[in-house]
Amino acid sequence: MEIFGILPDGRAVGRYRLEAAGGIAVDILTLGGIIQRVFAPGRDGHAADVALGFDNLAAYLANPAYLGALIGRCAGRIGNGRVDIDGVTYLLSRNSGRETLHGGADGFHKALWTVEAAAPDRLHLSLESPDGDQGFPGLLRVDAVYSLSAEAGLRLDVEATTSRPTIVALTSHAYWNLAGDGAGDVLDHDLRVEADTFTPVNARFLPTGEVRSVDGTPFDFRSPAPLRARVADLGDAQIALAAGIDHNFVLRGDPERPLARAARLADPASGRVLEVFTTEPGLQVYTGNAMQNGPAGKPGRPYPRWGGVALEPQPFPDAPHQAAFPSILLRPGEVYKSSTAFRLSVSPS
Repeated sequence: MEIFGILPDGRAVGRYRLEAAGGIAVDILTLGGIIQRVFAPGRDGHAADVALGFDNLAAYLANPAYLGALIGRCAGRIGNGRVDIDGVTYLLSRNSGRETLHGGADGFHKALWTVEAAAPDRLHLSLESPDGDQGFPGLLRVDAVYSLSAEAGLRLDVEATTSRPTIVALTSHAYWNLAGDGAGDVLDHDLRVEADTFTPVNARFLPTGEVRSVDGTPFDFRSPAPLRARVADLGDAQIALAAGIDHNFVLRGDPERPLARAARLADPASGRVLEVFTTEPGLQVYTGNAMQNGPAGKPGRPYPRWGGVALEPQPFPDAPHQAAFPSILLRPGEVYKSSTAFRLSVSPS
């Protein structure tokens, strides 16, 4: 462990490294449980950092794009910053116009997580979110375990319990550029998503409630497709609205394999491949449509538009206001569980 920086209140932010055979290494911060760096070899044997992030604490405290962070209590947007649970209305932190985004202004991405255990291939973090944190009811205890191996890749296992009925939807907001951090945009990456449908959004980026087929749309990634043509398809109203992709895909899932493949991202030039496996029902794909507005990243300059792609396994956004979406309600005595694995490999050609 090394000290990454000191918070304004004097607490230290630690950086822990996980390592696995094959030259894969991951650096994780105790601030926000952030994945700061991921080193992976390419076809030429050269290891590059393929995760976007910052080299200084100040940028992470601002972190307008949530680079690498654990998101909570609720990933995605909650309409009108309010939720009704058992007949009681709770007003939440509104940090995106009228909406609550990624847990509110001071969500889990800004929290200093406690290290419960650390090993060369495993890091166990915990967080206690008090009753009323960002307006959410209940004392929420969260345990997040990162583990790394050459076979399973970087795995994140999360559990949560609550003292009162509340809503929970946790995810990792890592951004990937398999050509290497600072190598430009990801438009020449090929993406495959295991989804036949997606959830369109309105002008406030809230799901309309419709579950739409990807057939005949730029959201059809059932076969690998370069991102370039899809994010540039401004003839599609949903693409034009987001200036790219910022949408939830409804994963097919596999009852025989709870940790099912959700996506495959590949950089043809370097040969690096990232496969995402998850227990979650949805995958939010965000192509970094506004990244050029952020602070300087690790390369020493702001990332360009489409400089990385976030693949966020999670429940559907705004689920409390969409009765047809899977519920994210958690009650006392229940245990929220979520698992995701990011597996890196090299394509021979």
